[in-house]
Amino acid sequence: MSSIVSKHIAVTSDVCGGKPRIAGRRITVQDVVIWHERQGRSPDEIATEYDLTLAEVHAAMTYYFDHREEIDEQMRSERKFAEEFQNQCPSLLTQRVGR
Repeated sequence: MSSIVSKHIAVTSDVCGGKPRIAGRRITVQDVVIWHERQGRSPDEIATEYDLTLAEVHAAMTYYFDHREEIDEQMRSERKFAEEFQNQCPSLLTQRVGR
């Protein structure tokens, strides 16, 4: 990890499940990626809304691009888990409407 990115990104096993995150925060690189890539938010919007610096947002995106396969796989795995859980445990509303 470059010194610039490592200044802004931390990975510790006891915080956020060991996922890479903004140093000193509980905002993961994955969160920033979703906001930017999937929700179309600009780095400025993300920085303003979550009280981050632009350097932190860009460091998160740099970390993502350097570890894209790993983070994408993590997101796929989490999505699959959520879908399986939802199928196994439908909400009360779904159960009532389905009757």
